[in-house]
Amino acid sequence: MAGPVWRNVYRLTDSQISKLDEAEDYMEMMKLGPAEKILMEMINEDPECVPVLNVMAHFQGRYISDFEMAIHYYDRVLVLEPDNAWARDERRRYLRYSSYD
Repeated sequence: MAGPVWRNVYRLTDSQISKLDEAEDYMEMMKLGPAEKILMEMINEDPECVPVLNVMAHFQGRYISDFEMAIHYYDRVLVLEPDNAWARDERRRYLRYSSYD
């Protein structure tokens, strides 16, 4: 594998990058079960991996419409990275659609 063309600031392994790519491909094909399975396995392996938490939050909000779970995963990102503008903005967007307190 040639590796990412973007800067790997989270020091993801080639395996993590490959699994994230696979999960995102499944999401685009609307194969949600396999995408969720991959993401959950990755979270179980590394519960503080910000890129995986972000993708899971996006998956929950965009593909499953489980806005509370999307907020939950963005909250986890913000605990690890309080200045993460992406997570903060996406969390705020999903708060509008939820009954989350």
